[in-house]
Amino acid sequence: MSRPFKIEITESEKELKKRLQTARLGNQKEKLQMLWWLKSGQVKEQQEIGKRLGRDTSTVTRWLQKYRLGGLSRLLEIKKAPGATRKMSDEAIAALKQELETGKGFSSYGAIVEWLKKEQGLDLEYGTVYGWVRYRLGAKLKVPRPRSYKQNEETISKFKKNSGSYY
Repeated sequence: MSRPFKIEITESEKELKKRLQTARLGNQKEKLQMLWWLKSGQVKEQQEIGKRLGRDTSTVTRWLQKYRLGGLSRLLEIKKAPGATRKMSDEAIAALKQELETGKGFSSYGAIVEWLKKEQGLDLEYGTVYGWVRYRLGAKLKVPRPRSYKQNEETISKFKKNSGSYY
């Protein structure tokens, strides 16, 4: 039989029960359940908590240590990974956006890759540039096709108006 342990839980049993009912994440529910069992006196040993939760006693020990050091907020905090750093700086994005808005623009995404390498000193892959230009900046490289001088605007609008009635 393991030795009993002592921990001072500052929250009331009622408060823990309410937080347990409103918790959305499973990991947080387990931790709140552990504290509620301890506060209500249902559990006296770490091994018993581990068995009930299906967790190793070292995990229970780690959770209790977090609670002792920082209270409920430290125990329930969710850490988020920082993620990768962006490959394009804000200045490079602004310059690219300005260049895309000019009438000249680019003939291809490969041309944008070359422009970024020459003007901004960035060595980016085609897929990265495509994703930035197409989806984040919302730009399209396709230039509208030139119209034939034979096409009359009035005739085209009549055709479009009448073609809808056939469906």
